[in-house]
Amino acid sequence: MLRVGLTGGIGSGKSTVAALFAGHGVPVIDADEIARQLVAPGQPAYEQVLKTFGSDIIGTGGRLDRDRLRRIVFADPEQRKRLEAILHPLVRREIQRQTQRLQTPYCIIVIPLLIEANQRDLVDRMLVIDTDEALQLQRVAARSQLTENEIRKIIDAQLSRNERLRHADDVILNNTDLGELRISVDTLHERYLALARPPA
Repeated sequence: MLRVGLTGGIGSGKSTVAALFAGHGVPVIDADEIARQLVAPGQPAYEQVLKTFGSDIIGTGGRLDRDRLRRIVFADPEQRKRLEAILHPLVRREIQRQTQRLQTPYCIIVIPLLIEANQRDLVDRMLVIDTDEALQLQRVAARSQLTENEIRKIIDAQLSRNERLRHADDVILNNTDLGELRISVDTLHERYLALARPPA
């Protein structure tokens, strides 16, 4: 099975692209969704994160306040490393477990920090969703309570746009509308099916 790693900066449109692939019946494994499940109350990483960052990060219903935690880790690189040391090995293991169970020609694995977290070996091919920084800021501001300064800190903490593109096997430029995005995904879907097909 061909494993396609989907990555891109915050606000680039990774979730939208992943949903379009899912519309073709392609399994999507999402590292962020796995991380959310891992830090739910009673789950493996919950107590570790509380011990590391304190009870101030507990929100309603005993769940972690992800916005508060995000502000902490993107304000201090050392704190970010602590969180990543807890989550990345667990997320990696779960991605491998889910991938091994699949029987489809290819799957999409959404990993925002695919390159930064040295997880390139989890995928066979890398698809980068690219977009202008002004659009990133606009999209993230529209969907979150983060300030422009906080959003810029997240962008700055991630790999630069040029460096991400340097690693890409495939690129979708997401600067226009959903119609153009759908055409790009349809084209890549056919390409990935062809790549996954065993040689005659």
